[in-house]
Amino acid sequence: MKVFIDGSAGTTGLQIARRLESHGGVELVTLPEALRKDLAARADAINSADVCFLCLPDAAAVEAVGLVNNDHTAVIDTSTAHRTASGWVYGFAELPGQRAAIAESKRVANPGCHASGFIALIAPLVRNGLLPSDARLTCFSLTGYSGGGKKMIAEYEDEARSILLDAPRQYGLTQQHKHLKEMQAMCGLCKAPLFSPIVADFYSGMEVTVPLFTDQLNGSLDDVKDCYRAAYAGGAVVYSDESEEGFLSAGSMSGKDSMRVSVFGNDERLILVSRFDNLGKGASGAAIQNMNIICGFDEYTGLCL
Repeated sequence: MKVFIDGSAGTTGLQIARRLESHGGVELVTLPEALRKDLAARADAINSADVCFLCLPDAAAVEAVGLVNNDHTAVIDTSTAHRTASGWVYGFAELPGQRAAIAESKRVANPGCHASGFIALIAPLVRNGLLPSDARLTCFSLTGYSGGGKKMIAEYEDEARSILLDAPRQYGLTQQHKHLKEMQAMCGLCKAPLFSPIVADFYSGMEVTVPLFTDQLNGSLDDVKDCYRAAYAGGAVVYSDESEEGFLSAGSMSGKDSMRVSVFGNDERLILVSRFDNLGKGASGAAIQNMNIICGFDEYTGLCL
């Protein structure tokens, strides 16, 4: 299968290329550096590929889709542009029926990193009636700085960096984070959650937490555990009740393409937690998983679970 990465110099594109090196089932279509941004050269490469990954800003991703002039090239867009767009399949394979939809589609929108963790926690509970669709939820998410791309990586790794980067930094302060639309839509919620993303001084890893009072649930702590065990019996997403001696590290899944979903707490209060790598199941690992499904490969070829 011929694969082209449009935007191969960015963090997500580089991570996809690294995973493809050990894949064994694809041939990577590349452009010389001088032609990497040439529109005609990109169009030729896109249309020569069986699968094209778009690792571009939103506007550029929309433009790139417009360059496709055939019915055989499958596009996997890692930007925000098409995640709730008509005609696109949301690329979180663990949702019911989603693998089949991905396999049959030529347009797949790769999920956002924070959104992946939130959806993994909330979608099964809403689907199974444990959490009402009109629930008012809060979510905070810890991420490594690689999620901010090359510019943020350079900022954090600069020896002369600001002292403010030594401590965790909250962002998305206007409550208009670009992942909110997909978080609401894919969970079937009436309202988007109140969302507090936080970037900290570690390279990669992510920990998404949704706190709940048990009176928000139509069930108990054990019911939530059973729901997760049934939803995630194996593969890239698994249920786990393990901690690190009472701690949960946001870096515990760094370097992996899988996700751990957990619930902790008591009869009154509980926390739902997903841990994964923002570059793995939160970005490039999910993109390769989607490619494998589209192409008929084993779903986890080239991935580190």
